[in-house]
Amino acid sequence: MKVLSLFDGMSCGRIALDRAGINVTSYHASELDKFAIKVTQANWPETVQLGDVTKWREWDIDWKSIDLLIGGSPCQGFSFAGKQLAFDDPRSKLFFVYVDILNHIKTLNPNVKFMLENVRMKKEYLDIISEQLGVDPVFINSVLVSAQNRQRFYWANWKIEQPNDRGLLLAGIIDSGIIDREKSFCIDANYHKGGNLKSYFEKNRRQLVFELSSINQRCIDITINDDGIRPHKGDARKSGISELGRLVFKDAKKTYTVTTSHMPKIIDELGYRKLTPIECERLQTVPDNYTNHTSNSQRYKMLGNGWTVDVISHIFKQGLKNDRF
Repeated sequence: MKVLSLFDGMSCGRIALDRAGINVTSYHASELDKFAIKVTQANWPETVQLGDVTKWREWDIDWKSIDLLIGGSPCQGFSFAGKQLAFDDPRSKLFFVYVDILNHIKTLNPNVKFMLENVRMKKEYLDIISEQLGVDPVFINSVLVSAQNRQRFYWANWKIEQPNDRGLLLAGIIDSGIIDREKSFCIDANYHKGGNLKSYFEKNRRQLVFELSSINQRCIDITINDDGIRPHKGDARKSGISELGRLVFKDAKKTYTVTTSHMPKIIDELGYRKLTPIECERLQTVPDNYTNHTSNSQRYKMLGNGWTVDVISHIFKQGLKNDRF
């Protein structure tokens, strides 16, 4: 298969094709971020880097030979977390470059396959993208194949069905510490900035991992649950910290059950950290240390901007596995 990947980032699409068992004979990538390119070339040195997507008419490639066009056009203008400028945002306007390239390839290869990914957005924006591509999107939450809540839309010119729920939990991917939920909040490109208790509990942003080494253990009752993740049914919500009633051990079927009277003291003494780059790779189902060719800040950024690889692999298996190229 000959692949063209737009807004390629660190080449999550290339990992997904490999994981889906699809033979890639050439992989052309359009990306500007030098750190993402460095990671791609370290892992897939045969990748042909094309540069600026807006200069696609200058690219020296055999357009008619492209079997698959993929990409996740910049989403900042669509995201509910942003200002929602939609197509008035110059980054989100790049979607139309994807459309132009797709239509150009279709004139030379009408059978080209394509896949586009983007964030949750207002229906009016969703409808414009669907109209331009000529297909309706499928909504998939990465929670089904990973330990992360990551809600995305996928457009492809083949049928996409929901992946099976693998039952993966956040407790299974962290290297140390304790977490208070089954699945991580969605990591984003700003995750490198870290988080705090206020944004975590009030805004549901930037997943934290808790450390109990400094806590007065006399303030905590240990209970054994069959599944280790049963929510605490006590009166913790009256403390103002609604989610800290349950803290889950990583390697044992236990929970710390915290009473209302002890909650403020525990909050004062609670240590916390952000996820490590390797833990974020696991959330995105990227191989451990795939991104370790640049600084941690850049690793966080590209992982936050990337795809959940096993979602993309699932999509590719459904549409490409049995095709011959």
